Amino acid sequence: MYVYDDFDRAFIAERNRQFRDQVARRIDGSLTEDEFKPLRLMNGLYLQLHAYMLRVAVPYGTLNPGQLRALAAIADRWDKGYGHVTTRQNMQFNWPRLTDVPDMLDALAEVGLHAIQTSGNTIRNVTSDPFAGAAADEIEDPRPYAELIRQWSTDHPEFQFLPRKFKVAVTGSPRDRTVVKAHDIGLRMVAPGTFEVIVGGGLGRTPMIGKVLHPGLPAADLLPYLEAVVGTYNLLGRRDNKYKARIKITVHENGLDTVRALVEARFAEIAPQFDQAATLAQLTRLKRMFAAPAPGAAADLPYQAAYRADPVFRAWADTNLHPHRDPGHAIVTISLKAHGATPGDVTSDQMRLIADLAERFGQGDIRFSHEQNIILPHVARADLPLLHKALKGQGLGTANVGLVSDIIACPGMDYCALA
Repeated sequence: MYVYDDFDRAFIAERNRQFRDQVARRIDGSLTEDEFKPLRLMNGLYLQLHAYMLRVAVPYGTLNPGQLRALAAIADRWDKGYGHVTTRQNMQFNWPRLTDVPDMLDALAEVGLHAIQTSGNTIRNVTSDPFAGAAADEIEDPRPYAELIRQWSTDHPEFQFLPRKFKVAVTGSPRDRTVVKAHDIGLRMVAPGTFEVIVGGGLGRTPMIGKVLHPGLPAADLLPYLEAVVGTYNLLGRRDNKYKARIKITVHENGLDTVRALVEARFAEIAPQFDQAATLAQLTRLKRMFAAPAPGAAADLPYQAAYRADPVFRAWADTNLHPHRDPGHAIVTISLKAHGATPGDVTSDQMRLIADLAERFGQGDIRFSHEQNIILPHVARADLPLLHKALKGQGLGTANVGLVSDIIACPGMDYCALA
């Protein structure tokens, strides 16, 4: 996975210092709430029904055990002992005190996490296939491309005050586990390094299915083309009504052909400013960071024996396991939809257990999914019975992935003034 370099660490530290000062000025009255609101939103901090809420960015849903343990520690120290996995593969803490938020952000920075652009009218956390790098049907791992887009979009000076929030998703598989047609921009890989560009999808009060803007965009043109799309939206999108301000409305009101012509004209103008060779070189570096683990695992005799003998394990295996590119491994979905539990909520003890299991059985790789579950993408089939036993002991062995009880839900009226 991507690891922060010195530039990233310095950038996050400076942003955190700025926000600490802004919080202090809000508390002493130097800033009104109206003045403070855009500043806190730029740092992922909402004011909900009863308290503030901090949304932590988990880029393309990928994190390591140390990061998950840090989230657990934050939940215990500054929240109420749990976090909420969101449909954008992030984590929310729903009960922080304003005075504690700067310390929370510093704790996140220590493990390479932040809350920048998890709210506000800007390009939000880039999402991707939670099975990326492991799926049997994958053309290519989409995460290096998602990371490239994350680096381009973070603190982009032109796109901090868009007409409305802007969401990007990237998938590298024919089967769409990323819901690319429900995003402002969806990138669906059609060949290695080539993407179908889908624009204008979304849910909300006016749901629309995205439309194909470009049938086969090469990776070398990815950044200038995205800049052309977002720049066109920034100029053309409505600002008179926030319910009509998303790019789906822009496409609907102006027509796909008009939007395409404007994007292509903008792309032709700005493309020479982008260094294609530098983009491809950066992608090569990123791909090395996302190198797939070596295949090869012990015989799956323990799995076969448990599958035959234990009906509870068999039910879990039938719903919560998915094909891996290496036949000796499986992709495991840990359901956060236990009976009577709030969908997407995970306790600090459960986070620590999952971190331990990822180190023991999952090659240290953890994913959040847009279905509000947690994924271990690289588990040897021989280890599945032991993994299942450990998950059951903490209420994480629910066998319902893809079934009607695997429900996606917002936190609801316990927190949200919009519910």
